[in-house]
Amino acid sequence: MQEWFESWFDTHYYHILYKNRDHEEAELFIRNLFNYLNLSEDKSVLDLACGKGRHSILVNSLGFKTTGVDLSEESILTAKESSNDRLDFFVHDMRLPMQNRSFDLVLNLFTSFGYFNNDSENLQVFDSISSYLNADGLLVIDFFNAIKVKKDMLAVEVKEIEGIKFEIKKSEQNGFIIKDINFNDKGRDFTFQEQVQALELEDFERLLTKANFRIKETFGNYQLDNFDKDAERLIIIAEKL
Repeated sequence: MQEWFESWFDTHYYHILYKNRDHEEAELFIRNLFNYLNLSEDKSVLDLACGKGRHSILVNSLGFKTTGVDLSEESILTAKESSNDRLDFFVHDMRLPMQNRSFDLVLNLFTSFGYFNNDSENLQVFDSISSYLNADGLLVIDFFNAIKVKKDMLAVEVKEIEGIKFEIKKSEQNGFIIKDINFNDKGRDFTFQEQVQALELEDFERLLTKANFRIKETFGNYQLDNFDKDAERLIIIAEKL
């Protein structure tokens, strides 16, 4: 049986629903982040769970050798259209290590974590990252602020995009933020679900410590302001020990 993210992320409906993601905001974040990190251009970067590659392309445009990986074959097919001699993409499950690959920086952006059912799989992800991250390498995680999400969550939201009316029901259940997504297209009803663990900073601290990482810094938005309970995002910069 497929996991929810395997079936949902590989549909074109997923990309329709989230088509209006702010590219200017993404570019601002990448530029702010790399100004802060101050890496030399000989460093290699992995965009883990890259989707169609928008962050990978931005990182590559700053001069870095960049690789993007994602579980969705459809997303990687689109991302590969932007490949060049210093930008490549391939299908990969983030829980698995990589052979003959190493990186100086790993990015995991736009809440591309917490999809799994238990801590052992989360730890598997971090252990895998550690296996291909060079000594003194860095990991950047951009996750939602679960405290704020739970406080501000709307029970029902309706979005009409490209003539499709998406009804999105949100709830918190057993430590997960659940989105039930229902819509009709061309006379056919569809239902998909997103389940993301409502991980807070202390959860990441615990998991990263077990995987031999140390958190260096946390930020609360793409302008890299301080993190607090009302922040829009939870952005973590951790170093491999």
